[in-house]
Amino acid sequence: MEHIQRYLTHTIRKAMVSFPAVLVTGARQTGKTTLLRTEFGASHDYVSLERPDIRNRALADPVGFFARTSGPLILDEIQYAPELLHYIKELIDARRKPGQWLLTGSQSFSLMQGVSQTLAGRVAVLNLDPLSVRELSQQPQISPEDMLEWIFGPAEKRIPAKAGGMSDPVDTADGESFRNDNRQVAGPSLEDWLLRGGFPEPCLNKQVDRQLWFSGYLQTYIQRDVRDLTQVSDLETFYKFLMLVAARTGQLLNMAELGSEIGIAGPTVKRWLSVLKTSQLICLLPPYHKNFGKRLRKSPKLYLLDPGLAAFMLGLHSRSSILQGPSLGALAETAVAAEWLKFFRQHGEEPRIHYWQSSGGKEVDLIIERDGKLYALEVKATATPRAQHGSNLKQWLKLASANAHGALACNISEPQALLPGIRAVPWHLNPCSD
Repeated sequence: MEHIQRYLTHTIRKAMVSFPAVLVTGARQTGKTTLLRTEFGASHDYVSLERPDIRNRALADPVGFFARTSGPLILDEIQYAPELLHYIKELIDARRKPGQWLLTGSQSFSLMQGVSQTLAGRVAVLNLDPLSVRELSQQPQISPEDMLEWIFGPAEKRIPAKAGGMSDPVDTADGESFRNDNRQVAGPSLEDWLLRGGFPEPCLNKQVDRQLWFSGYLQTYIQRDVRDLTQVSDLETFYKFLMLVAARTGQLLNMAELGSEIGIAGPTVKRWLSVLKTSQLICLLPPYHKNFGKRLRKSPKLYLLDPGLAAFMLGLHSRSSILQGPSLGALAETAVAAEWLKFFRQHGEEPRIHYWQSSGGKEVDLIIERDGKLYALEVKATATPRAQHGSNLKQWLKLASANAHGALACNISEPQALLPGIRAVPWHLNPCSD
């Protein structure tokens, strides 16, 4: 399988300068082990706690276990033995040297509680998501400032040469300038991305049967993470719940409706959603409102974090079923929301992303808050953006502050002028291409 350079590698190296330990978490099968072994295997020994024999030895004699591995260490799947965190803390305090411990673990309640209580101030916690389109396209990594500038900033400004060496801007018919880039984006089409998603195995290896892989992924997730780590007893009902959640990707969360459809109580719905969020299968975007109290009281918007998994759970198994089905808009919105979440987390940031809905029901899909500025993004699956697609953005910009900017993300390969102060941009966050 092709090796793809992961953007999180740079953030890990930065964290290793300041912290004795770095924990790389994320959903199963996002490539945590591959990243650490490929990038740091030459400088760190590797031990996997997924193997029962090694795990049992480590738990039976942790002092002796760590004495035999005195050098820098990659400790894989730490969630299987969180008790070892206490011994790691003692070793760090005895010899506080940056970058000595690289840990991986699929996020779980017990793991994150153990890390926060035991290694506070000693560990950087970073998240490895499925591949982004920019990673798959092997584009150079750029900063959040440069990306926001390209998507939302003044069109006459160029992106720095380090991000791809784009050529001079050209003028459009309405006088707005865009960068002239004659190279085509070396990435997947929207329908391919929605079909296979960003998990490395089905994404990079086209010989992998996509339906078998996602089916096995869900079975493993439910049997191992859900049952073993969170003690959900009714797995059949939980599976039905998971399918209902997938059917609501890109929609406002209605917990009462979810519970009534499968006959579970409100506290159970809340707990099961927390399970899905902690294990990095979903994210919940809060509403944007200047009054933070209102943000807390209103319903969040729900997204699955991988569009390929979402399409599989919706029963969509071909490009035509995605493109011609009623879920295309929701899946496109899911893909764009996930790309922005991944982009910020690749830089070690927990993004502040919201949605906006007016009292009259008008909605803007994504509102990004950063450095005192607001960036609004509307998502459409269309390859033919028109002025009416930006009507909600236009209204939002009138209500927002002077530091607000807007753009329409759609199925195009180059930026286009849409409305004054609003441009249509590619959905895939690829400002430069090969």
